[in-house]
Amino acid sequence: MSENIAAKEYLAQGGDWQQIVSEAAERGDETVVINFGPTHPSTHGVMRLVIELDGETVKDMRVGIGFLHTGIEKSMEYRTWTQGVAYATRANYVANFFNELVYCLAVEKLLGITDEVTERANALRVMITEVNRISSHLVAVGTGSMELGATSVTEVGLREREICLEFNQAVTGLRMNNAWIRPGGTATDLPDNGMDLLRDLIARMEDNLHELSEFTLQNPIFKSRMKGIARMELAQCMALGITGPTLRATGLPWDLRKTNPYIGYEDYEFDVPTADTADCYGRFVIRLEEMNQSVRILKQVVKKLEDTQGQRHMVDDPHIAWPAELAIGPDGQGNSHEHIKHIMGESMEALIHHFKVITEGFKVPAGEVYQSIEGVAGELGCHLVSDGGVRPYRAHIRDTGFINVQSLPAMCEGGMLSDVVPALASIDPVMGGVDR
Repeated sequence: MSENIAAKEYLAQGGDWQQIVSEAAERGDETVVINFGPTHPSTHGVMRLVIELDGETVKDMRVGIGFLHTGIEKSMEYRTWTQGVAYATRANYVANFFNELVYCLAVEKLLGITDEVTERANALRVMITEVNRISSHLVAVGTGSMELGATSVTEVGLREREICLEFNQAVTGLRMNNAWIRPGGTATDLPDNGMDLLRDLIARMEDNLHELSEFTLQNPIFKSRMKGIARMELAQCMALGITGPTLRATGLPWDLRKTNPYIGYEDYEFDVPTADTADCYGRFVIRLEEMNQSVRILKQVVKKLEDTQGQRHMVDDPHIAWPAELAIGPDGQGNSHEHIKHIMGESMEALIHHFKVITEGFKVPAGEVYQSIEGVAGELGCHLVSDGGVRPYRAHIRDTGFINVQSLPAMCEGGMLSDVVPALASIDPVMGGVDR
């Protein structure tokens, strides 16, 4: 890193650009400073890269984030524990179910009810997050390929992702930002045709996911643009806290579903894909294989859901469980007709309970906890602090994208400008999660 750049502070809003250009001109050398973003179509959201070039070689890179900061974590301090799910799901809006899951697991750990969550609820959570893993990886490999000119891969990725989003909508009522995973279980069980939809999704993915590899893995142009690019060795990943496909591309099979199982993953058979290339190509291949492993897990979920038919999808504790069995009625509302009839015409106590649970929420014992799961890009964590009240005293999400973007300078400095785009795509950052 040059002395001038090392001592320079960059403003997040980018208003310092004229000053950067002037200082570069005063140096009188052949160095060129370019502003990559924050609205460049290859930045995977509003992210800014200030790149110092010697010809087309990247001499220095500074990553600018914060453009999409929405105050999600601070807002969660002013909402009940259940309402916090609606905020967590909006952090990484491409892989939102993982944020819901890690948050709810942390709440359940504070409540001491982890072992009370039913087998069916955990199977439903595995189902929805593995479908989400597929849909998120489809976006990652699709957009990353598009940025290299392989638009057919993008079309396949978006086509299959649409199937996943339609499944999400049928199960949860929404395509994105679902807030379906709740403390204690899930908001609803599967719809009447849910099992058929799940089997159709599995069959669809088995028939079509192979197209992604056929378009790319043996394509000489694609391979030349990905192999040996943006290398991150194991020691570098360990030093920077990098996880996910970037870490597994170094050959280390680190996956929290295996190394520290949660929600019953110890009962599922699946492999942890690895590579030994430590480059963009290895990360791409790993994501392709992880989608196949997710399909393998979903096949086992079908059996678990069949075996747990009739089991509750939420804990029995009425002070924690959402008081209504949500179901879209003929009026388009979410509470079931039977529940509305009960609280409005049959039981004053049920109406009072519904009102108190919805408006006040439930109290969580004082304490703090950290929960981690295997997200789509690595370790996704949630740190919660409770003061014994009905809302978090502090909530913090360890977003994998926030950790992983710090690896960009290590990946790109010394390489070519043209390699910055595949490097960025290979770590799959979503700026809603990075900035929160």
